[in-house]
Amino acid sequence: LTVNCLDRHVEKSPNRVALIWERDEPGTAVHVTYRELLDLTCRLANTLKKYGIQKGDKVAIYMSVSPLSVAAMLACARIGAVHTVVFAGFSAESLAGRIMDSGCKAVITYNQGVRGGRIIELKTTVDEAVKNCPSIKYVFVAQRTDNKVQMGDRDIPLEEEMAKAASVCAPESMNSEDMLFMLYTSGSTGKPKGIVHTQAGYLLYAAVTHKYVFDYQQGDVFGCVADIGWITGHSYVVYGPLCNGATSVLFESTPVYPDPGRYWEVVQRLKINQFYGAPTAIRLLLNYGEEWVKKYDRSSLKTLGSVGEPINNEAWQWFYHVVGEGRCTLVDTWWQTETGGICIAPRPSEEKAEIVPAMAMRPFFGIVPVLMDENGKVIEGNDVSGALCIAQPWPGMARTIYGDHQRFVDAYFKAYPGYYFTGDGAYRTKKGYYQITGRMDDVINISGHRLGTAEIEDAMADHPEVPETAVIGYPHKIKGEGAFAFIVLKEQTAHIDRVKEELKTIVASKIAKYAVPDHILVVKRLPKTRSGKIMRRLLRKVVTEQSSNMGDVTTLDDPSVVKEILDAYQKYKEKNSS
Repeated sequence: LTVNCLDRHVEKSPNRVALIWERDEPGTAVHVTYRELLDLTCRLANTLKKYGIQKGDKVAIYMSVSPLSVAAMLACARIGAVHTVVFAGFSAESLAGRIMDSGCKAVITYNQGVRGGRIIELKTTVDEAVKNCPSIKYVFVAQRTDNKVQMGDRDIPLEEEMAKAASVCAPESMNSEDMLFMLYTSGSTGKPKGIVHTQAGYLLYAAVTHKYVFDYQQGDVFGCVADIGWITGHSYVVYGPLCNGATSVLFESTPVYPDPGRYWEVVQRLKINQFYGAPTAIRLLLNYGEEWVKKYDRSSLKTLGSVGEPINNEAWQWFYHVVGEGRCTLVDTWWQTETGGICIAPRPSEEKAEIVPAMAMRPFFGIVPVLMDENGKVIEGNDVSGALCIAQPWPGMARTIYGDHQRFVDAYFKAYPGYYFTGDGAYRTKKGYYQITGRMDDVINISGHRLGTAEIEDAMADHPEVPETAVIGYPHKIKGEGAFAFIVLKEQTAHIDRVKEELKTIVASKIAKYAVPDHILVVKRLPKTRSGKIMRRLLRKVVTEQSSNMGDVTTLDDPSVVKEILDAYQKYKEKNSS
C-alpha cells in the first residue's frame, strides 16, 4: 500500500510535492516532497520496529494534522501495523476507551498541538488516558512546540529516535484483506464502534473517487481541509491523493483564524485547485459577509466540494456564487466512515451534465442505491422517499466492527436483509437523482461530527443528581444540528444552574467539547411508552415547535406528560429570550 502511495512516485518524480502543511500561523507553509515523505515514513517505521511494534499490532495516533502525523499513518501501514487515529479534540476518557477497545500497544502524539492561536495539551491528555490502559507499552512523543512536557519511563522522544534510524524500510507484504486501519465512529448506542478498513479495496476506492469526483489532474493542488481524525482526512487528505501522486494540503488551523478570510487567503497563496470542506464552516463564514472572500484571488479554483452532512440551499448558493464565482463545479458528496469513500456525488457524469443545488445526485461507479419502505420492500419509480440502502458490495466498504462482528451485521445488514442499510433516509427526484434527507436513527450531526445521542445521555447519566436524560438533535443555524437535552432531577433543587454547568463539563470531559448540549431543559419526567421506551419523537416535535401535530400519543404511559413538557419548554424559551 505505501509502495502505491510513496515508492512508485519517488521512482518517477522524487521532487514532486506530496504535502503542503498549512500551519496554524498564516504564511508559514511547509512543502514536503515525495522523497522526503518516504524518508520520514521509513525512519518512523524503523523506530516503531525497534520498540517491538510488529505486523498486526494496533497503534493509536493522537496528533494534529502535520506531515509527521501522515508519516505516522504510513509508517504503520508500511510495517503492517494497524493505526487508529483519534481526533486530537477528544477527551482523555474518549482516547482511553478507544485504546482499550482496540488493544493498542503504543500511542504516537505531540507534546502539544496548536490551533487557532491556542495551545492544546496533547501529551497531558495522553498521560491521563494511558493511566488506565495496560496494553500501552510506549508513548512516542514528537515536538510541535518548543515547550517542555513531562516525560516518563515509557515515553520516547520521536524525532531523536528517527534521526538515529535508517531511512530505508522494506514494506511488509500484505494480503488484500488484511486490516489497514480502524476508525471509531458513533452509533445509536452509547459505545463508539471501531470500523475496520482493509488494504486493497479501500485504497483503490479512495484513489478512484478522488480522481473522478473532483476531476483531479496531475499537477493540481488538492485542498481538503478535514482533520486526519475523521474518515475524510484518511481518504481525501492522505490515502486517495497520495495514491494518485497528488499534492495534498494539510490544514492545521481554523476557518476564522486569524480572521474569516483564512480559507481564501490560503487558496490564493497555495493556488489551490480543488477545495473540499464542510457545510458547517461555510455556514459560519457566510455570516461574516462576502468581503472576506472577495479580498482574495480564487481564480485557481476549479472544483468545490462539500462533505460531512447535507448542505442546505443557502450555504450551497453562497459557496457556488460567492466563493466559486459561479464558474466552479460544486460537488455535494454523500458517504460515511463505513463506505470508505464517496458513494453519491454529482460527478463523475456525462460532460456538462446538470448539477442540482444541495443534492448528491448520482451514484459512483459500482454503487447501486435503493430506497426501502417500512415493510422492507424496494420502492420503485421516481419522486419517492425511503430508507437509503446499497444493493451490492463495493471495494471501499467496511469489513467489520473490531471485536464485534455481530454488531456489524446487526447495524448494517439486519434491517434489510441482502442490503447495506446506511442509516440515512433519502428522496429520489422525478429525474432519478438522490437527495439525502438525514439520519433515521438516534444519531445527530453536529458541525459534521457524527454523534449518537445515547453517548451524550450516557455521559450525563454519571451525574449523581440526574437520574434520567434524553437528548435529541434540533436544527442549528451554523452547526447543522445542535444537541438539546431534557433532564429529570432527583430533587427539585435550587441549584439548577450549577447542575447544568456540571453536566456540560462532564460531557466535554467524557466525549469532547463539540458534544456539549446547547440547551438543557429540566422537566418533571420524560415521555415514555408503557414498556419504558423514551419517545424522543415527541421531544423533537416540542423543540421544533410542531406541537400541533404530536401524532399518536396513545402508546404513552401517561399522555398528560406532553402538556407538562410543552409548558416547561415555553417557560424556558421566554426566559431565554428575555
